[in-house]
Amino acid sequence: MVTSDHGIKSLKHGVLEEICKLAWDGELTAENKEKVIYEIIPGPKPEYRCCVYKEREILRQRIRLACGDNPINNPDSKNVVQVIAAACDDCPISAYSVTDNCRFCLGKACISSCKFGAITPGDSKMHIDPSKCKECGLCAKQCPFQAIVHLQRPCKKSCPVGAISYDEYGFCVIDEEKCVQCGHCIHNCPFGAIQSKTYLVHIINAIKEGKEVIAMCAPATEGQFGEDITMASIKNSLKELGFADMVEVGLGGDMTAAYESEEWSEALKEGKKMTTSCCPAFINMLRQHYPEVFENNMSSTVSPMCAISRYLKATRPGCVTVFIGPCIAKKSEVLDESVPDNADYVITYGELRALMRSKDVEFKPVEDEYQESSIWGKSFASSGGVAAAVLECMQERGEDTENIKLLKCAGGSECKKALMLLKAGKLPEDFIEGMVCPGGCVGGPSRHRTETEILKARKTLLDKADGRGVLENLKNYPMDKFSMYRDGHMS
Repeated sequence: MVTSDHGIKSLKHGVLEEICKLAWDGELTAENKEKVIYEIIPGPKPEYRCCVYKEREILRQRIRLACGDNPINNPDSKNVVQVIAAACDDCPISAYSVTDNCRFCLGKACISSCKFGAITPGDSKMHIDPSKCKECGLCAKQCPFQAIVHLQRPCKKSCPVGAISYDEYGFCVIDEEKCVQCGHCIHNCPFGAIQSKTYLVHIINAIKEGKEVIAMCAPATEGQFGEDITMASIKNSLKELGFADMVEVGLGGDMTAAYESEEWSEALKEGKKMTTSCCPAFINMLRQHYPEVFENNMSSTVSPMCAISRYLKATRPGCVTVFIGPCIAKKSEVLDESVPDNADYVITYGELRALMRSKDVEFKPVEDEYQESSIWGKSFASSGGVAAAVLECMQERGEDTENIKLLKCAGGSECKKALMLLKAGKLPEDFIEGMVCPGGCVGGPSRHRTETEILKARKTLLDKADGRGVLENLKNYPMDKFSMYRDGHMS
């Protein structure tokens, strides 16, 4: 059985590639989708699961998600993160399990501690009935031999907001009222049972219809494909793929930093604490779990992705904007109707590579140079980068930032702790920079390489960037033609 992350990605991206080929050829019919299933799973012997019939059913649901549709088992969902029920049945149902360390002791502290009658003597060790166990953990605490272990599923363990539970059959269930759509569960599931909806077919159709489809590459892009692949390299390859143009979202980072710095300055005068507004998973966490903080303390400035999309839509009317990055939660951001003129579609690096393979396009080193962002906008990809860019803008305006207290949070637990302190009125810092992914965007769930490899390549690439200032750089762009506020109103 293939359970490694590499094996899961190979299968997932193989499906995406085949679907993209059909979309390019105008042959994405129900019959051809079924042919793809039998080409990947020819049988008669199974390769991944217990039987070819189950493998094919899982593939059918993967194809639905690849086309931007919900799986059959969850047709009315609004979430971009979805569970393929047929693929979610190989994890242990019991959260607590008795190991061979059990000595079958006379004291039987486990039985005495259990208030639900879930523990009974077996033939050679104690037995826990999963239908009666309430997962209180008292038996594990009381066992003198530490023979009872907590087997927490990787999807549930990775969720920063407790949005994952299980139904009576042991299948994963995502509480959409809690889910911040960070996507961490996707890459932590060893069976590939959790996946996000993909919009490659929509993008292909827009390109084929002759629309001006413009790619917007996240600041985290530099370093994802090695130190020889610059933004100019990526821009050339995207044009070869069919995109009309490419703009780096680091420029949007400059725009966001400029406006957010003004908000920070006003907040300091008023004695008000604020949070950043760039990470969509962090914003979802605020909105769904800390609504008072969302209303009272969050910056009203749009994210760099939205800033670039609005800039493009204002200067190139009718264009279709596509964000490319390591983030799953960005897919949920574009669905937020309270933020107009955001990106039309979002794709991850893995999805981009599948799209490129479908047309035999590769990244190639080039001699050309391309830079629209300051080094500060590019730094939005790493933890602390947003705050550093905002402070840089304040300093460029001549403001004193020496006594400003910052709290940089990277990771779900750090973000939750900071927001709880802010809600309780006990946060000592002035501002919170919140990023749900450890390390920031470079540590996003859909990064193309390891974080260490990315950071090493990024340093090489960013060392070549010029030292232009943020505010000086923005003088080259018509900032008066679009709004930088979430609700779309002009300042």
